[in-house]
Amino acid sequence: MLKIYIADDSLKIRDRLSELVASLDFGGLEIRAEAPQADILSIQEFQPDAAILDIHMPGGFDLLTSIKALRQPPTLIILTAFPYPQVRKKCLEAGADYFFDKTSEFEQIIEVLRALSPG
Repeated sequence: MLKIYIADDSLKIRDRLSELVASLDFGGLEIRAEAPQADILSIQEFQPDAAILDIHMPGGFDLLTSIKALRQPPTLIILTAFPYPQVRKKCLEAGADYFFDKTSEFEQIIEVLRALSPG
């Protein structure tokens, strides 16, 4: 079973990502999508294989660093509408595995999740 955690302050994006991921055949999937109040305790409880995070939501960068500090962190995918080179660099240096632009690279998340899928 593939477990995906989505943290974004946009309900539209959370719903779009949830629908996109749910439409793929992963042979078992569990999705948890939360607003900016999402915290590290929720991630520790859920134990996802991948976390998709909006870095520009309130507390986004702090959540990124907290996730990467876990003993067994999930694959961390950053999704942002502000893909400036300095933001990309800061996120990747902090431990993000992938960094995508919401406006032009949204679909690339599918390929990352397929690679993580056990089936």
